[in-house]
Formats: sequence, structure tokens, C-alpha cells
Amino acid sequence: MILTGPIETACVIAVVAISVAALLNLYRLAVGPDVLDRILALDTLVVNAIALIVVIGVWYGTAVYFEAALLFAMVGFLTTVAFCKYLLRGNVIE
Repeated sequence: MILTGPIETACVIAVVAISVAALLNLYRLAVGPDVLDRILALDTLVVNAIALIVVIGVWYGTAVYFEAALLFAMVGFLTTVAFCKYLLRGNVIE
């Protein structure tokens, strides 16, 4: 892909920065000292994935990626709540 303007350059820089942040989150997910740190790293990894989807949507100039990011955000929120509830009570559904 040929960079033609400042938006494309900013998107490339943003993709690189988000990718570095995702790699650091993967490290914390693998090495985290306890389960709560791993859940927090997983939630942050979901936020990084949402940011990456949105940046790619801006780069390509289409709105389909924004809908995918919204769906991914809802699923990521529900999984984080389910993990935390499971750790606190031992079950998800009462």
C-alpha cells in the first residue's frame, strides 16, 4: 500500500503503536503473577484489538469495521464480567 497523505501515515504509526502495546499485553498475559493480572491483561488486549479494528477502518475508509469493533467491545465486556464473577463466586449463572 502506497502512503499518499497524512492520514495514511498516522494510521501506519497507530497500527505499529497498538501492535507494540498488544505484544506487551501478551507478555503480561503469559507471565502475570496471578489470575487477576491475567484477566486485566486480557481485557486490555481486547481494548487494543478494538483500537486496531477502528484504525484499520479509518485507513480503508469504510464503516463496516466500526460495527465489528462495536460487537467485539460488547463481547469483550461480557467475557471480562463473566471471568470476574466466576472468580468471586465460583459460578457465572446463579
